[in-house]
Amino acid sequence: MHQNSIEKQMLELLKQPWPWYIAGPIIGLTVPALLILGNKPFGISSSLRHICASCVPAKIPFFHYNWKSETWNLFFVFGIFLGGTLATAFLANLSPTEVNPALANELATYGVTNYNNLIPEDLMSWQSLFTVKGFFFMVVGGFLVGFGTRYADGCTSGHAIMGLSHLQWPSLIATVCFMIGGFIMANLILPHILSL
Repeated sequence: MHQNSIEKQMLELLKQPWPWYIAGPIIGLTVPALLILGNKPFGISSSLRHICASCVPAKIPFFHYNWKSETWNLFFVFGIFLGGTLATAFLANLSPTEVNPALANELATYGVTNYNNLIPEDLMSWQSLFTVKGFFFMVVGGFLVGFGTRYADGCTSGHAIMGLSHLQWPSLIATVCFMIGGFIMANLILPHILSL
């Protein structure tokens, strides 16, 4: 009986959002774990390059390298995908996402009221893809994320987690730019897109 109680408590703990002071160090410890276990750098965006290099037989110089030596990265990313899939299937919290009342009131002025999923369906769904607002969020936003990742020579995980831990000056600049861009987007540009 005691064993079942502990298991239920553990499942409930896994279903709840973890505070930053627990999730942050766990993410941060990924860097030394990868370095200790195989002298591998942490980064996600490079996996797309490896997939393209393995699947595209063209002689494009950017994809012409020994991608097979980086297959560990593809397994790492697949593990993230698999972990997310398993968590969604077995650990999902089916309650609507809790949103601060002040934020919910502000979002309601933009027509965002559905919090049944982690990402509001009013913004991210097949139906909203064919609206101007949805096009900006999913197509233009997706392109800008991809372009920015290439332009910065890495994504937020590569620069902000791995690069900063190595005290790399370009990663500090990139991370500061990520943060400034995020503040500008959230406070100055996003309200205009939500108004479309």
